[in-house]
Amino acid sequence: MEKRETLDHTIISLACRLLAHEEDERAGMLNYTISSLLARLSKGEGINYRNINRMIGVLECVKLELYRRLASPYEDEKMQSNGDVY
Repeated sequence: MEKRETLDHTIISLACRLLAHEEDERAGMLNYTISSLLARLSKGEGINYRNINRMIGVLECVKLELYRRLASPYEDEKMQSNGDVY
């Protein structure tokens, strides 16, 4: 947990900066932020198949975790309030 705490202040600050943008701009700004972070990491680690594959794997896991934690409960709630399609 201690390693995460070293990043928390920066993450909170970055999230606040992103939230300060207009809602229509946020997706693009978030894309830019993530892409820039990965680009800087790739320069530090070197560009090779293993590192590219690792970054893509991280992005895939982030996508799945986002769906599991946010989208799925939201869809379950809407299914209860609006009825199931199936």
